[in-house]
Amino acid sequence: MKRMDRLGVGIGWRPEIADAVERLPGLDWVEVVAENLCPGHLPESLVRLRERGVTVVPHGVSLGLGGADRPDPARLAALAERAVAVGAPLVTEHIAFVRAGGELTASPLLEAGHLLPVPRTRDALDVLCENVRIAQDALPVPLALENIAALISWPGEELSEGRFLAELVERTGVRLLIDVANLHTNRVNRGEDPLAVLAALPPEALAYVHVAGGTERDGVWHDTHAHPVPPQVLDLLTALRERLDPPGVLLERDDAFPPEAELAAELTAVRGALARGAEAARAEAPAEAPAEAEAEAAAGPAAGAGSRERVAVAQTALLSALVAGTPVPEGFDPVRVRVQVRALAGKRADVVRKVAPELPGILGDGYRDAFLGYARTRPMTGGYRRDALDFAEHLLVHGLPADADARRDLTHWWQDRTGPRPPGRIRRLRRRARTLVGRWTP
Repeated sequence: MKRMDRLGVGIGWRPEIADAVERLPGLDWVEVVAENLCPGHLPESLVRLRERGVTVVPHGVSLGLGGADRPDPARLAALAERAVAVGAPLVTEHIAFVRAGGELTASPLLEAGHLLPVPRTRDALDVLCENVRIAQDALPVPLALENIAALISWPGEELSEGRFLAELVERTGVRLLIDVANLHTNRVNRGEDPLAVLAALPPEALAYVHVAGGTERDGVWHDTHAHPVPPQVLDLLTALRERLDPPGVLLERDDAFPPEAELAAELTAVRGALARGAEAARAEAPAEAPAEAEAEAAAGPAAGAGSRERVAVAQTALLSALVAGTPVPEGFDPVRVRVQVRALAGKRADVVRKVAPELPGILGDGYRDAFLGYARTRPMTGGYRRDALDFAEHLLVHGLPADADARRDLTHWWQDRTGPRPPGRIRRLRRRARTLVGRWTP
């Protein structure tokens, strides 16, 4: 495995801060959410950045390589197309699952709408490795995978985070995107030692590093990407730099965007943390560092049908509890599961607000509570735009909102996007009956 080319210091490109990103001094590269790119119609800001020589890396969020199913060829083709469109040197995704159910469990397919942790078991590792190899064969550039933040822990795990990542690299040759903010999150939420994870990483596998902000509520750390990077995360970046020289570091910000000067100051803080780590590394460096061995991927066993089915059953049981209101599977902390339920519903509400901004405009201050009530037992069925339509239909068939003008506006909004009127009572009862009959109960 050859070392990655240098990327430098960059920031996550988002439409809301596009102009500010173009003006940031010393910016080397940007990362963009792959699913938000249209290859034939790149945002003008990204085009200008590329013309200046700024590298653009697509960062996927929907492959679900940690899920029990094999990767969707259409999603892989779309990610490959975006990599080519921006001339990316690599693409990145997550060690996570985002959907469960379907054919492997003979149950309805469930969508999380967010990244969920895979169990660190041999079965899950076998499945992940095979899925990664399938993805690597379909992509025109190297793939790097990111460790994720988690609110919950799986019972009966067989591997530490560091060992899980190291074996993944050994068996697939995949590169790693290490998010030090996620390491901090897992330290608070799951009691994991971030320094032990860093010590286990194969140096040659590191593609780049993420830093981001979050906040702590009631003893739980929420990786919000909407707060400044805290000192604990910068300290972890310094600790990583003492051990490894990352080809790139990127600041993530997805919401509550600060003024341009604050973004620039955060990038300065990132550069300072790297400089402190480099200085410590020089002070502790041996007289002559040994030459690095070339790492080769060891294929390892393929994921058998039994492994996929066991992972599928476990992930479906958990996801059903998180998004469909079914009982919490044995061995999980019910309190933490409830925290995750609220976090997933809140994420859905926030994203629906972005893709359908007319809804909070129509519903006013009652939008969020109404959506959270709807989402409590109604999983996503087809992405966030479909979720917005289903939410509006749910309100209308229940005679909501109470205000007649708002209800009329919501009806017109729904009709403009779907058809002449919401389904009648008989059609709703039939749909509900099909859902109940088909719902898989863990």
